Amino acid sequence: MLIAGVDEAGRGPLAGPVISAAVILDPHQKIENLADSKQLTQIQREALYIEICAKAIAWGIGRAEVEEIDELNILQATLLSMQRAVSALKVCPVKVLVDGNCCPVLEYPVEAIIDGDNLVPAISAASILAKVTRDNEMTELDKIYPIYGFAQHKGYGTVKHRALLKQHGPCNIHRRSFSPVRKAFDLVEIL
Repeated sequence: MLIAGVDEAGRGPLAGPVISAAVILDPHQKIENLADSKQLTQIQREALYIEICAKAIAWGIGRAEVEEIDELNILQATLLSMQRAVSALKVCPVKVLVDGNCCPVLEYPVEAIIDGDNLVPAISAASILAKVTRDNEMTELDKIYPIYGFAQHKGYGTVKHRALLKQHGPCNIHRRSFSPVRKAFDLVEIL
C-alpha cells in the first residue's frame, strides 16, 4: 500500500522558508535507524538522507517562502508546503500521514498523527529529508548574509541570532510577521 509520510522543518525559526517532505517508503528496502530528525546527529541525518533518496519508492520536497509565511501565517504556509511536497511525488499515494495535529487539504485521504515522526517510519523519513534540505539551504544563505550566523543556528531565535538581529536589523529572509523580527524592524525605523 502506497502510504506517504509528511513532515516539515522550519516552523519556528525567525528566518528562511518552511520546507516539507513527503516520502513513500519501499517495504522491500529496509532503512534502519529511522527516527525523528531532531533525535539524530547531523552525520546520521545526512547518511539517512542519501539512503532514503536511494531506496524510497518516491519522495518530494515542498516549500513556502518567507513572503508566503508573512502573508498567510506560519501554520497556513506550513500546510501549503506540505501540499507542494505531496504534489512533487512521482507516484500517487493511497493515503497520506502527516506529523502533528493539522492536515493540509489534499486529493488523497489524509490523517494527522501526533508524534508521527517517532511512530511512523515514512514520517520519520520525511522529517529527515525536510531537515537536511532546510539546513543545507540555511548554510548556503549564510554565504549571502554572513553577519547573521545562519550556518550555525539555521535561523532559529537563539540568543546570538537575536543579538545580531538587534545589532544589524533584519535582512530579506527574516520573517517580518514574527515578533522579534517585527521589533527589530521597528528599531531600525526609529533610528
